[in-house]
Formats: sequence, C-alpha cells, structure tokens
Amino acid sequence: MMKKERQMLIMKQINLHNRALSSDLSVLLNVSEDTIRRDLNELSEAGKLVKVHGGALSKSYQFNYSTTKAYAASAKQAIAQKAVSLIKNDMFVVIGGGTTVSELIHQIPMDISATFFTVSLLTALQLCDHANATVIFVGGTIAKTSQISSGGEVISRLADIHADLCILGANGISFNEGITETDMETVQVKRAMMKASKQTAILTISEKLDTVQRLRVCDLEEVNYLVTELEAGSADLKAYRRENLVIL
Repeated sequence: MMKKERQMLIMKQINLHNRALSSDLSVLLNVSEDTIRRDLNELSEAGKLVKVHGGALSKSYQFNYSTTKAYAASAKQAIAQKAVSLIKNDMFVVIGGGTTVSELIHQIPMDISATFFTVSLLTALQLCDHANATVIFVGGTIAKTSQISSGGEVISRLADIHADLCILGANGISFNEGITETDMETVQVKRAMMKASKQTAILTISEKLDTVQRLRVCDLEEVNYLVTELEAGSADLKAYRRENLVIL
C-alpha cells in the first residue's frame, strides 16, 4: 500500500470514530506502529489531525473547530434536523458532545425553555447562546482523549439527576454488540448519563453502523431512539429494528 493511500485510510478512521490508537491502526493497515507514528506526525504537521500519546484525535476536538468542516457534515445536519424534534420545552436533558451533537444545538430553537446537563465544555458554551435554556456543566477532570469531564465526582453528580432524555453520539454501533467506545472513562460517563435519564437517544451517521470498538457502553435494548441520516425504512437499518427502539 502506498503512503498516500495509507494516510487517506488513517484519516477516514480518525474522522469516522473521532480518534484512533496507533496500535489499532497498525493492525488494520498491517504495518508497524513506527510507520503509523510517522504517518500521524506528518498528518499532524499538515494540520489534518491532532497527535496525542498513543494515537490521534480528529480536528473536531479543537475548541475553535467549525461544524461546517466536520466529517460527513451533511449527514450530521440531517440527523440534527430529526433529533431536534425530541427536545421539548420544560424538559430536563442530559447531553453529550461531538460534532453531531454540536450540529443538533444549532438546530435547537433559540427560545427553547429546557434544562440541559452536559459533561462537555463545548456543548455547555454552545447552549449558553439559548437565552431561555438553563445550562448546567457537570464538571470534573477533563479527559484529554474524549474532551469530556470524567471521574467519580461526575458519576456521583449524574446519579442525583432525573432527566427526561439523554442524547449521545456513538463511536461504534452494532446490532449484536450494541453501543461501543474506545476508552473506559467515556464508557463510565455515558453509562451514568443514561442511568440518569428516562430515555436515551443515540445519534450516529450510517457509516458507523455495524462497527465495533473495544468497550461496550450498553446493549441496543437500553436505547429508545436511534437517529441516522437514513430514511427510517432503509434496508440498512433492518437489523436494528426492535420493538422498543424508535428509528428516526
């Protein structure tokens, strides 16, 4: 495989899943970790990704990143337009971070009167533009890989919340393995967010369907809404149809 092709595949993996480990990329592309590290250094110097210890992050993790530059931006806009119908006045909503959630916030009416709890600083700041919304940042130690607050204090605070809806993105989703993630800190926080809510909505682009990451967040049976850019009746969603799962 030529270097250009390899680096294109690296960028696709990082943009699709927001981050990637050098070890996983090495196995996927059948090259040494040294080769992957050199590729990541070159891509970082070219401003295409954010190099971190053990791997790399998508540029979407940078504070000043624009959602118009996001991977699969049109698909995420379509998802946001569907998902916004789930948010009603007077709701208590627990909401995560990421570029799909960021696009959703752009779609939320500016006069919405709801209370939002979030572990994402960027999400909290974006929501502050909604004058009638109450925004509560559930703070703790900021995990550098996921850019969300984590740790026992965060999980303890989430346990005191009784929200109507939890809105999360997904790193991987499979009809067999459910919702999966790449690091334990994110898994623990997402589980606590779901536990704090009556219902959970997962927002994901269709490219992540049938992909599995290292750690399981939950089974599909624990999800109430699945929102993709596809039509609800799409054949690609056939395996995800469940009695208690609403597909938007």
